[in-house]
Amino acid sequence: MKPVFVFFDLDHTLLDGDTDVLWIEFLAKEGLLDGQALLQRNQEISYLYKTGAVDPHEFTAFYVGTLVHKSWQDWQVLREKFFNEHILPCISAKAIALVHSHRKQGHTLVLTSATNTFLTELTAQYLKINHLLGSVPECIEGIFTGKTVGTLNLRDGKVINLKAWLLQQGLSLENIISYGYSDSINDLPLLECVNHAIAVHPDEKLALIAQEKKWPVISLY
Repeated sequence: MKPVFVFFDLDHTLLDGDTDVLWIEFLAKEGLLDGQALLQRNQEISYLYKTGAVDPHEFTAFYVGTLVHKSWQDWQVLREKFFNEHILPCISAKAIALVHSHRKQGHTLVLTSATNTFLTELTAQYLKINHLLGSVPECIEGIFTGKTVGTLNLRDGKVINLKAWLLQQGLSLENIISYGYSDSINDLPLLECVNHAIAVHPDEKLALIAQEKKWPVISLY
């Protein structure tokens, strides 16, 4: 039998909210960055992402840029506070149950998010999803540069990265059974490359495609 892999999007899929948006709101609340300008830009980028019109480099650079000139350790306490106060309350019992149901069946679970891995790592750990794919913030001598390394984990980039990750396991999409869960039109490439696509409270554009392709539509919150 072929092994089964499950690829979960995070924001507005397993999470009732958007990690990047919540991060900016958190930083503004903590007084760490120029609150008003930051929040306005956050709204602009979030809107462009939701409509599928955002430039992947512009999107990633804005959020990864908030980490610049500090180390992983410098951010650690704030990252844990952010997760506990802003992310954890957005994870529903239904989302946890869905992840658990796949794990119980022996499926390999992968969290694949457009949000950078520094911000999503604690969520993956909490959900006991051992494999995390995302845009990777660049660190030089332990300090975040505000740049990324590798392929951005957004739109076609999600498929490129998951194929590369599978190849490292000696596998390909052709010799596994795959599930994909997402809410966003940005993840259409991901959903079209898996055997079983599931739309999770999809946005308007994805909802139309899900109806056309007869993909299941579910809600987790």
